[in-house]
Amino acid sequence: MLADTDAGSIITVAQSGAVWGYRLLLPNLLLIPFMFLAQELALRLGLGTGKGLAELVRRRLGRSAALLLLAVLATSSFSALVSELAGLAGAGAALGLPVLLSVACAVAALILVVGTGSYRLVERVALSFGLCELAFFVMAWKAGPNPLHILIAARKIPLAEPGYLWLLAANLGTGIIPWALVYQQSASVDKGLGPEQIRAARLETLGGVVLCQAITAALLIAAAATLGKGVPLQSVSEIEAAFSATLGPAAGRSVFVLGLSGAALVAAIVSCLAFAWAFGEALGVRHSLEHRPVEAPWFYAAIVIMLLGAGGLVASGVNLVSLAVGAGVANAVLLPGILGLLIYLARTALPSDLRLRGIQGIVASAGLLGIAALGLVAGLSPVLRWLG
Repeated sequence: MLADTDAGSIITVAQSGAVWGYRLLLPNLLLIPFMFLAQELALRLGLGTGKGLAELVRRRLGRSAALLLLAVLATSSFSALVSELAGLAGAGAALGLPVLLSVACAVAALILVVGTGSYRLVERVALSFGLCELAFFVMAWKAGPNPLHILIAARKIPLAEPGYLWLLAANLGTGIIPWALVYQQSASVDKGLGPEQIRAARLETLGGVVLCQAITAALLIAAAATLGKGVPLQSVSEIEAAFSATLGPAAGRSVFVLGLSGAALVAAIVSCLAFAWAFGEALGVRHSLEHRPVEAPWFYAAIVIMLLGAGGLVASGVNLVSLAVGAGVANAVLLPGILGLLIYLARTALPSDLRLRGIQGIVASAGLLGIAALGLVAGLSPVLRWLG
Protein backbone atom coordinates (compact mmCIF):
# COMPACT_ATOMS: atom_id res chain seq x y z
CA MET A 1 0.00 0.00 0.00
CA LEU A 2 2.94 2.36 0.58
CA ALA A 3 3.64 1.99 -3.14
CA ASP A 4 0.33 3.76 -3.82
CA THR A 5 1.92 6.97 -2.51
CA ASP A 6 4.63 6.73 -5.15
CA ALA A 7 6.58 9.53 -6.84
CA GLY A 8 3.79 9.97 -9.39
CA SER A 9 1.21 10.24 -6.61
CA ILE A 10 3.34 12.76 -4.69
CA ILE A 11 3.69 14.97 -7.76
CA THR A 12 -0.01 14.59 -8.67
CA VAL A 13 -1.09 15.50 -5.14
CA ALA A 14 1.32 18.46 -5.04
CA GLN A 15 -0.12 19.65 -8.36
CA SER A 16 -3.64 19.20 -6.95
CA GLY A 17 -2.82 21.34 -3.92
CA ALA A 18 -1.08 23.98 -6.01
CA VAL A 19 -3.96 24.39 -8.47
CA TRP A 20 -7.07 23.58 -6.40
CA GLY A 21 -5.98 24.09 -2.80
CA TYR A 22 -7.86 21.75 -0.44
CA ARG A 23 -10.64 20.89 -2.91
CA LEU A 24 -9.29 17.41 -3.68
CA LEU A 25 -8.83 16.49 -0.02
CA LEU A 26 -12.35 15.08 0.49
CA PRO A 27 -12.28 12.88 -2.66
CA ASN A 28 -8.95 11.40 -1.55
CA LEU A 29 -10.38 10.54 1.88
CA LEU A 30 -13.58 9.14 0.36
CA LEU A 31 -11.41 6.90 -1.79
CA ILE A 32 -10.35 4.81 1.26
CA PRO A 33 -13.22 2.24 1.20
CA PHE A 34 -12.91 1.76 -2.57
CA MET A 35 -9.15 1.25 -2.33
CA PHE A 36 -9.72 -1.34 0.38
CA LEU A 37 -12.41 -3.16 -1.63
CA ALA A 38 -10.16 -3.39 -4.69
CA GLN A 39 -7.06 -4.52 -2.75
CA GLU A 40 -9.14 -6.98 -0.71
CA LEU A 41 -10.50 -8.60 -3.89
CA ALA A 42 -6.97 -9.07 -5.22
CA LEU A 43 -5.89 -10.43 -1.84
CA ARG A 44 -8.87 -12.79 -1.66
CA LEU A 45 -8.16 -14.15 -5.14
CA GLY A 46 -4.51 -14.78 -4.27
CA LEU A 47 -5.23 -16.54 -0.97
CA GLY A 48 -8.27 -18.41 -2.27
CA THR A 49 -6.83 -19.73 -5.54
CA GLY A 50 -3.08 -19.79 -4.90
CA LYS A 51 -2.55 -18.15 -8.31
CA GLY A 52 -1.57 -14.71 -9.52
CA LEU A 53 -3.98 -12.69 -11.67
CA ALA A 54 -2.33 -13.38 -15.03
CA GLU A 55 -2.11 -17.12 -14.34
CA LEU A 56 -5.73 -17.21 -13.22
CA VAL A 57 -6.80 -15.39 -16.39
CA ARG A 58 -4.72 -17.74 -18.56
CA ARG A 59 -6.25 -20.83 -16.98
CA ARG A 60 -9.85 -19.61 -17.07
CA LEU A 61 -10.02 -17.29 -20.08
CA GLY A 62 -7.13 -18.46 -22.25
CA ARG A 63 -3.67 -17.30 -23.26
CA SER A 64 -4.93 -14.46 -25.48
CA ALA A 65 -6.77 -12.85 -22.55
CA ALA A 66 -3.67 -13.26 -20.37
CA LEU A 67 -1.47 -11.61 -23.00
CA LEU A 68 -3.95 -8.72 -23.31
CA LEU A 69 -3.81 -8.26 -19.53
CA LEU A 70 -0.02 -8.37 -19.72
CA ALA A 71 0.03 -5.63 -22.38
CA VAL A 72 -2.19 -3.39 -20.23
CA LEU A 73 -0.03 -4.07 -17.19
CA ALA A 74 3.18 -3.40 -19.13
CA THR A 75 1.88 0.05 -20.07
CA SER A 76 0.83 0.86 -16.52
CA SER A 77 3.99 -0.54 -14.90
CA PHE A 78 6.40 1.08 -17.36
CA SER A 79 4.83 4.54 -17.02
CA ALA A 80 4.97 4.14 -13.24
CA LEU A 81 8.60 3.05 -13.34
CA VAL A 82 9.51 6.08 -15.46
CA SER A 83 7.77 8.26 -12.84
CA GLU A 84 9.69 6.60 -9.99
CA LEU A 85 13.09 6.92 -11.65
CA ALA A 86 12.34 10.51 -12.64
CA GLY A 87 11.36 11.15 -9.01
CA LEU A 88 14.67 9.69 -7.86
CA ALA A 89 16.43 11.91 -10.40
CA GLY A 90 14.59 14.89 -8.90
CA ALA A 91 15.66 13.89 -5.40
CA GLY A 92 19.23 13.50 -6.66
CA ALA A 93 19.10 16.92 -8.31
CA ALA A 94 18.17 18.42 -4.93
CA LEU A 95 21.50 17.04 -3.66
CA GLY A 96 23.39 18.35 -6.67
CA LEU A 97 23.73 14.99 -8.47
CA PRO A 98 23.49 14.74 -12.28
CA VAL A 99 20.40 12.99 -13.64
CA LEU A 100 22.41 10.28 -15.37
CA LEU A 101 24.30 9.38 -12.18
CA SER A 102 21.14 9.29 -10.05
CA VAL A 103 19.30 7.08 -12.54
CA ALA A 104 22.26 4.73 -13.04
CA CYS A 105 22.72 4.26 -9.28
CA ALA A 106 18.97 3.70 -8.77
CA VAL A 107 18.74 1.11 -11.56
CA ALA A 108 21.83 -0.73 -10.29
CA ALA A 109 20.53 -0.74 -6.71
CA LEU A 110 17.10 -2.01 -7.72
CA ILE A 111 18.56 -4.81 -9.83
CA LEU A 112 20.77 -5.79 -6.87
CA VAL A 113 17.81 -5.82 -4.44
CA VAL A 114 15.44 -7.91 -6.58
CA GLY A 115 18.27 -10.23 -7.64
CA THR A 116 18.73 -11.55 -4.09
CA GLY A 117 16.23 -14.37 -4.63
CA SER A 118 14.39 -13.67 -1.36
CA TYR A 119 10.89 -12.19 -1.12
CA ARG A 120 11.31 -11.47 2.59
CA LEU A 121 14.45 -9.40 2.04
CA VAL A 122 12.92 -7.47 -0.86
CA GLU A 123 9.82 -6.75 1.23
CA ARG A 124 11.86 -5.48 4.18
CA VAL A 125 13.98 -3.24 1.97
CA ALA A 126 10.85 -1.84 0.30
CA LEU A 127 9.12 -1.19 3.64
CA SER A 128 12.22 0.54 5.01
CA PHE A 129 12.27 2.89 2.03
CA GLY A 130 8.51 3.41 2.14
CA LEU A 131 8.50 4.49 5.79
CA CYS A 132 10.50 7.55 4.73
CA GLU A 133 7.17 8.87 3.44
CA LEU A 134 6.21 9.59 7.07
CA ALA A 135 8.34 12.71 6.60
CA PHE A 136 5.35 14.30 4.86
CA PHE A 137 3.48 14.47 8.18
CA VAL A 138 6.24 16.77 9.41
CA MET A 139 5.77 18.95 6.34
CA ALA A 140 1.99 19.19 6.87
CA TRP A 141 2.41 20.14 10.54
CA LYS A 142 5.08 22.75 9.85
CA ALA A 143 3.04 24.30 7.05
CA GLY A 144 0.63 25.55 9.74
CA PRO A 145 -2.67 25.26 7.79
CA ASN A 146 -5.83 26.83 9.17
CA PRO A 147 -8.22 23.94 10.11
CA LEU A 148 -11.35 26.07 9.51
CA HIS A 149 -10.04 27.13 6.12
CA ILE A 150 -9.43 23.48 5.24
CA LEU A 151 -12.98 22.46 6.23
CA ILE A 152 -14.59 25.28 4.24
CA ALA A 153 -12.46 24.79 1.11
CA ALA A 154 -12.65 20.96 1.15
CA ARG A 155 -16.44 21.12 0.79
CA LYS A 156 -16.16 22.90 -2.57
CA ILE A 157 -15.94 20.26 -5.30
CA PRO A 158 -16.20 21.91 -8.77
CA LEU A 159 -17.14 18.86 -10.85
CA ALA A 160 -18.13 21.11 -13.75
CA GLU A 161 -14.51 22.23 -14.20
CA PRO A 162 -12.54 20.08 -16.74
CA GLY A 163 -9.24 20.88 -15.03
CA TYR A 164 -10.59 19.64 -11.71
CA LEU A 165 -11.95 16.45 -13.31
CA TRP A 166 -8.57 15.80 -14.95
CA LEU A 167 -6.76 15.97 -11.60
CA LEU A 168 -9.56 14.01 -9.92
CA ALA A 169 -8.96 11.21 -12.43
CA ALA A 170 -5.21 11.39 -11.77
CA ASN A 171 -5.82 11.11 -8.01
CA LEU A 172 -8.11 8.10 -8.55
CA GLY A 173 -5.53 6.49 -10.81
CA THR A 174 -2.74 6.97 -8.27
CA GLY A 175 -4.92 5.51 -5.52
CA ILE A 176 -6.37 2.42 -7.20
CA ILE A 177 -3.48 1.33 -9.44
CA PRO A 178 -3.64 -1.69 -11.81
CA TRP A 179 -0.08 -2.84 -11.09
CA ALA A 180 -0.63 -2.50 -7.33
CA LEU A 181 -3.64 -4.83 -7.54
CA VAL A 182 -1.65 -7.38 -9.55
CA TYR A 183 1.18 -7.11 -7.02
CA GLN A 184 -1.20 -7.69 -4.09
CA GLN A 185 -2.46 -10.95 -5.58
CA SER A 186 0.91 -12.30 -6.76
CA ALA A 187 2.73 -11.29 -3.57
CA SER A 188 0.18 -13.22 -1.51
CA VAL A 189 0.98 -16.30 -3.58
CA ASP A 190 4.76 -15.79 -3.46
CA LYS A 191 4.63 -15.46 0.33
CA GLY A 192 2.84 -18.81 0.54
CA LEU A 193 -0.28 -17.41 2.22
CA GLY A 194 -3.55 -19.36 2.23
CA PRO A 195 -7.21 -18.88 3.22
CA GLU A 196 -6.36 -19.34 6.91
CA GLN A 197 -4.47 -16.00 6.87
CA ILE A 198 -7.22 -14.00 5.20
CA ARG A 199 -8.47 -12.20 8.34
CA ALA A 200 -5.00 -10.98 9.32
CA ALA A 201 -4.23 -10.04 5.70
CA ARG A 202 -7.44 -8.01 5.45
CA LEU A 203 -6.59 -6.09 8.63
CA GLU A 204 -3.08 -5.43 7.32
CA THR A 205 -4.48 -4.20 4.01
CA LEU A 206 -6.98 -1.91 5.72
CA GLY A 207 -4.22 -0.44 7.87
CA GLY A 208 -2.11 0.06 4.75
CA VAL A 209 -4.92 1.84 2.90
CA VAL A 210 -5.59 4.22 5.80
CA LEU A 211 -1.87 4.96 6.19
CA CYS A 212 -1.52 5.52 2.45
CA GLN A 213 -4.35 8.05 2.28
CA ALA A 214 -3.26 9.73 5.51
CA ILE A 215 0.12 10.38 3.89
CA THR A 216 -1.65 11.60 0.74
CA ALA A 217 -3.86 13.94 2.79
CA ALA A 218 -0.85 15.30 4.70
CA LEU A 219 0.99 16.05 1.47
CA LEU A 220 -2.07 17.68 -0.13
CA ILE A 221 -2.60 19.88 2.93
CA ALA A 222 1.08 20.88 2.92
CA ALA A 223 1.03 21.60 -0.82
CA ALA A 224 -2.19 23.64 -0.60
CA ALA A 225 -0.85 25.66 2.34
CA THR A 226 2.46 26.46 0.65
CA LEU A 227 1.81 26.26 -3.11
CA GLY A 228 -1.97 26.82 -3.40
CA LYS A 229 -1.98 29.85 -5.68
CA GLY A 230 -3.91 28.34 -8.58
CA VAL A 231 -0.77 28.12 -10.71
CA PRO A 232 0.27 24.67 -12.10
CA LEU A 233 3.68 23.31 -11.16
CA GLN A 234 6.21 23.01 -13.96
CA SER A 235 8.98 21.06 -12.20
CA VAL A 236 9.75 18.93 -9.14
CA SER A 237 12.11 21.63 -7.87
CA GLU A 238 9.06 23.80 -7.10
CA ILE A 239 7.90 21.16 -4.60
CA GLU A 240 11.31 21.20 -2.96
CA ALA A 241 11.16 24.99 -2.79
CA ALA A 242 7.89 24.76 -0.83
CA PHE A 243 9.47 22.31 1.60
CA SER A 244 12.50 24.56 2.08
CA ALA A 245 10.34 27.66 2.60
CA THR A 246 8.42 25.88 5.37
CA LEU A 247 11.17 23.93 7.13
CA GLY A 248 14.28 25.86 6.19
CA PRO A 249 16.79 25.01 3.42
CA ALA A 250 18.56 22.08 5.11
CA ALA A 251 15.55 20.46 6.83
CA GLY A 252 13.26 21.07 3.86
CA ARG A 253 15.68 19.46 1.44
CA SER A 254 16.16 16.48 3.77
CA VAL A 255 12.42 15.87 4.19
CA PHE A 256 11.85 16.27 0.46
CA VAL A 257 14.65 13.88 -0.52
CA LEU A 258 13.68 11.27 2.09
CA GLY A 259 9.97 11.35 1.27
CA LEU A 260 10.27 11.41 -2.51
CA SER A 261 13.09 8.86 -2.76
CA GLY A 262 11.40 6.51 -0.27
CA ALA A 263 8.13 6.64 -2.19
CA ALA A 264 9.88 6.19 -5.54
CA LEU A 265 12.01 3.25 -4.43
CA VAL A 266 9.21 1.22 -2.86
CA ALA A 267 6.94 1.81 -5.87
CA ALA A 268 9.74 0.97 -8.33
CA ILE A 269 10.21 -2.40 -6.60
CA VAL A 270 6.47 -3.11 -6.55
CA SER A 271 5.78 -2.09 -10.16
CA CYS A 272 8.75 -4.14 -11.44
CA LEU A 273 7.68 -7.23 -9.50
CA ALA A 274 4.03 -6.86 -10.54
CA PHE A 275 4.99 -6.91 -14.22
CA ALA A 276 7.58 -9.69 -13.83
CA TRP A 277 5.13 -11.91 -11.94
CA ALA A 278 2.42 -11.32 -14.55
CA PHE A 279 4.95 -11.94 -17.34
CA GLY A 280 5.92 -15.30 -15.89
CA GLU A 281 2.30 -16.25 -15.14
CA ALA A 282 1.06 -15.34 -18.62
CA LEU A 283 3.83 -17.31 -20.34
CA GLY A 284 3.82 -20.20 -17.87
CA VAL A 285 7.51 -19.90 -16.86
CA ARG A 286 9.11 -19.73 -13.41
CA HIS A 287 8.21 -16.47 -11.70
CA SER A 288 9.17 -16.34 -8.03
CA LEU A 289 11.67 -14.38 -5.97
CA GLU A 290 12.43 -17.66 -4.24
CA HIS A 291 14.07 -18.78 -7.50
CA ARG A 292 17.51 -17.39 -8.25
CA PRO A 293 18.22 -15.68 -11.60
CA VAL A 294 19.70 -18.85 -13.13
CA GLU A 295 16.52 -20.73 -12.15
CA ALA A 296 14.04 -18.12 -13.44
CA PRO A 297 15.87 -16.19 -16.18
CA TRP A 298 12.73 -14.84 -17.88
CA PHE A 299 11.38 -13.46 -14.61
CA TYR A 300 14.55 -11.51 -13.82
CA ALA A 301 15.11 -10.53 -17.46
CA ALA A 302 11.68 -8.83 -17.49
CA ILE A 303 12.70 -6.76 -14.46
CA VAL A 304 16.08 -5.76 -15.90
CA ILE A 305 14.61 -4.81 -19.30
CA MET A 306 11.91 -2.67 -17.66
CA LEU A 307 14.49 -0.90 -15.48
CA LEU A 308 16.94 -0.26 -18.31
CA GLY A 309 14.20 0.98 -20.64
CA ALA A 310 12.70 3.34 -18.06
CA GLY A 311 16.14 4.52 -16.97
CA GLY A 312 17.11 5.34 -20.55
CA LEU A 313 13.92 7.35 -21.07
CA VAL A 314 14.40 9.37 -17.88
CA ALA A 315 18.07 10.03 -18.66
CA SER A 316 17.00 11.45 -22.04
CA GLY A 317 14.91 14.15 -20.31
CA VAL A 318 11.16 14.11 -19.54
CA ASN A 319 8.65 16.51 -18.00
CA LEU A 320 8.00 14.71 -14.72
CA VAL A 321 4.95 16.71 -13.63
CA SER A 322 3.02 16.15 -16.88
CA LEU A 323 4.13 12.51 -17.00
CA ALA A 324 3.02 11.78 -13.43
CA VAL A 325 -0.43 13.32 -13.90
CA GLY A 326 -0.85 11.65 -17.30
CA ALA A 327 0.10 8.23 -15.89
CA GLY A 328 -2.48 8.63 -13.12
CA VAL A 329 -5.18 9.53 -15.63
CA ALA A 330 -4.24 6.53 -17.79
CA ASN A 331 -4.61 4.25 -14.76
CA ALA A 332 -8.03 5.73 -14.03
CA VAL A 333 -9.17 5.03 -17.62
CA LEU A 334 -7.99 1.41 -17.25
CA LEU A 335 -9.93 0.86 -14.00
CA PRO A 336 -13.22 -0.42 -15.51
CA GLY A 337 -11.38 -3.27 -17.23
CA ILE A 338 -9.16 -4.33 -14.33
CA LEU A 339 -11.85 -3.98 -11.64
CA GLY A 340 -14.43 -5.70 -13.82
CA LEU A 341 -12.00 -8.60 -14.26
CA LEU A 342 -11.38 -8.86 -10.50
CA ILE A 343 -15.13 -8.86 -9.80
CA TYR A 344 -15.77 -11.55 -12.41
CA LEU A 345 -13.03 -13.82 -11.04
CA ALA A 346 -14.11 -13.21 -7.44
CA ARG A 347 -17.61 -14.36 -8.38
CA THR A 348 -16.56 -17.41 -10.38
CA ALA A 349 -13.05 -18.64 -9.50
CA LEU A 350 -13.07 -18.69 -5.70
CA PRO A 351 -14.19 -21.46 -3.33
CA SER A 352 -17.80 -20.99 -2.24
CA ASP A 353 -16.92 -19.66 1.23
CA LEU A 354 -14.75 -16.87 -0.24
CA ARG A 355 -16.80 -16.10 -3.32
CA LEU A 356 -18.16 -12.59 -3.87
CA ARG A 357 -21.92 -13.06 -3.64
CA GLY A 358 -25.13 -11.97 -1.91
CA ILE A 359 -25.80 -8.44 -0.69
CA GLN A 360 -22.13 -7.95 0.16
CA GLY A 361 -21.17 -8.90 -3.38
CA ILE A 362 -23.73 -6.58 -4.93
CA VAL A 363 -22.66 -3.61 -2.79
CA ALA A 364 -18.93 -4.22 -3.37
CA SER A 365 -19.39 -4.70 -7.13
CA ALA A 366 -21.59 -1.62 -7.48
CA GLY A 367 -19.15 0.50 -5.47
CA LEU A 368 -16.10 -0.57 -7.47
CA LEU A 369 -17.81 -0.27 -10.85
CA GLY A 370 -19.15 3.14 -9.80
CA ILE A 371 -15.69 4.47 -8.87
CA ALA A 372 -14.29 2.95 -12.10
CA ALA A 373 -16.98 4.77 -14.13
CA LEU A 374 -16.13 8.03 -12.36
CA GLY A 375 -12.45 7.56 -13.17
CA LEU A 376 -13.25 6.81 -16.81
CA VAL A 377 -15.54 9.84 -17.25
CA ALA A 378 -13.16 12.18 -15.41
CA GLY A 379 -10.17 10.89 -17.36
CA LEU A 380 -11.94 11.30 -20.69
CA SER A 381 -13.48 14.66 -19.73
CA PRO A 382 -11.30 16.66 -22.18
CA VAL A 383 -12.37 14.36 -25.03
CA LEU A 384 -16.04 14.42 -23.97
CA ARG A 385 -15.93 18.20 -23.70
CA TRP A 386 -14.44 18.44 -27.19
CA LEU A 387 -17.06 16.10 -28.62
CA GLY A 388 -19.82 18.00 -26.85
